[in-house]
Amino acid sequence: MTTGSERPTPLPLWAGRSMAFLGIMLVAFNVRTAVSAISPIVDPLTAELPLSALELGVIGTIPALAFAFSALFGAAIARHIGIERLLALAILAMIVGHVLRATSTSYATLLLGTVIALAGAGVGNVLLPPLVKRYFPDRIGLVTALYVSLVSVSAAVPSAIAAPVTDAAGWRFSLGLWAVVAVICLLPWLVILLRHRREAARMRADGEAAPIEEADQGLIWRVWRSRVAWAVALTFSLSSSVAYSSFAWLPLLVSDIAGVGQVEAGIMLGVFALMGVPSALIIPILAARMRNVGLLVYTGIGFLLVGYAGLLLAPVPLVWLWVLLIGCGPLLFPLALVLINLRSRTHQGAVALSGFVQGVGYLLAAAGPFVFGLLHELTGGWMWPMLFMIVLALGTAVAGLALRHPSFVEDELAAPRR
Repeated sequence: MTTGSERPTPLPLWAGRSMAFLGIMLVAFNVRTAVSAISPIVDPLTAELPLSALELGVIGTIPALAFAFSALFGAAIARHIGIERLLALAILAMIVGHVLRATSTSYATLLLGTVIALAGAGVGNVLLPPLVKRYFPDRIGLVTALYVSLVSVSAAVPSAIAAPVTDAAGWRFSLGLWAVVAVICLLPWLVILLRHRREAARMRADGEAAPIEEADQGLIWRVWRSRVAWAVALTFSLSSSVAYSSFAWLPLLVSDIAGVGQVEAGIMLGVFALMGVPSALIIPILAARMRNVGLLVYTGIGFLLVGYAGLLLAPVPLVWLWVLLIGCGPLLFPLALVLINLRSRTHQGAVALSGFVQGVGYLLAAAGPFVFGLLHELTGGWMWPMLFMIVLALGTAVAGLALRHPSFVEDELAAPRR
């Protein structure tokens, strides 16, 4: 077995694993569709299903919480049934959730479908890094870069096509379309599971023992006392807090402090989101080659500090520059995801670390837009919300210290405690 400290000889992506590559990319394309498919079609949806602002707000808060709890419990379930089987079940949950949303006749059904779809997507989030570790240990940086880019696309495409599809075929077809996409996503994993089953049957017929994976059954729980795990989780949570807060408040913020019009503010939000694509393509490959990835943590923090300080001190003449810099800050998101594999030796370690990082990270991130909005509500301005983001960024600098040297969670937890 190849450990995290060794560099396997790179093989072609299709070297006996083309189905796994296709499956990973399709999962990445599906894990955000349920998040962004509803908001662009709220008006036609609420015309048929009357929903209050509070009810819509509840649906808007589900993603981070669903991702967090799916991550915390998904890793433990994967230990018992295997990551491929659990992924297939997660995709089935996505399919069921999308169908429920498309056929909803009440708020309760819409809410239930949203929870089920996002729970499946959350499990997919957790399993993507260990799947990369299992099938592409020689191409961790490249495959992570590709799938994180598709995660960004999976959030952008539903937003872009939801309204046109609704105009052409109705909001139910617009929501149900993603169930079809999820069915396509399931197919490669059914093929892989069938191959595994045939291989196990062949080994039993030949009298061979099934390979035993080197699993540490307590690792999923002991990872909570890992400094490396906490450092990666803090990095992940800062990026997600910035993203969720920006999607919730950035258009209103720049409109208020810089006099930006509604259309231009919306374009700014789109540019903020698109800044994640080059980061997703570059950062995982760069991190896989660097010894001190703490430098990347500090770079992301630096972008955020300069961007928010610029909005505080000189918003009007350079508002576009400050938004671009804030958009560069979430380079911490692909960094955290690739570190799940770079800071674990085995795919079992990657499962444990992925569950912890995304579970804790999304729980912390869920508070970001809430506190940001609360501070704005209490003060009537934007100074304190932006100072809150600056404090979060400065606090995350401790993660850079913990990640300045290569270390692995398995080694750290195996060492005797002092």
